[in-house]
Amino acid sequence: MNRRGWLLGGAGAAAAAAGATWALRQQAPSRADGLWALRFAQPGGGELLMSSFQGRPLVLNFWATWCAPCVRELPAIDRFHRQFASKGWQVVGLAVDNVEPVQTFLTRLPLGFAIGVAGVAGLALSRDLGNEVGALPFTALIDAAGVIRHRKLGETSLEELTRWANVT
Repeated sequence: MNRRGWLLGGAGAAAAAAGATWALRQQAPSRADGLWALRFAQPGGGELLMSSFQGRPLVLNFWATWCAPCVRELPAIDRFHRQFASKGWQVVGLAVDNVEPVQTFLTRLPLGFAIGVAGVAGLALSRDLGNEVGALPFTALIDAAGVIRHRKLGETSLEELTRWANVT
């Protein structure tokens, strides 16, 4: 093999290894351990302590008032919350926004699940949980042991959340 062929072969192997690492990262569950120490302002006042959600399955949704797909999916997430709360499921919405716009928004669309205001730092947190692009909306399903079982970048639905809950 000449030098050029060897270099191309090495580049191909590196690309294959990177692809395999990416595929494993997408498939392998990861833990949400750092999440439980966090606290966020609540739009109605007070603090949302993530530690209070540890130990039971959790749907964690990152959204913003200015994000059209986020706003469209919130009623479905709220329906999931109402239907699955009796089965031990919890739902938290973390707004990548400021308190005042979230307060105003929630007067127009009240939600029954817990809402925290994460601000811009919410995007970094969503990246830590597997949102490599840092876009919204982003939803993660975390099981009772703190393992992230499902991730979704983009709008989710009641059907999808129900499917996730029934196989976790």
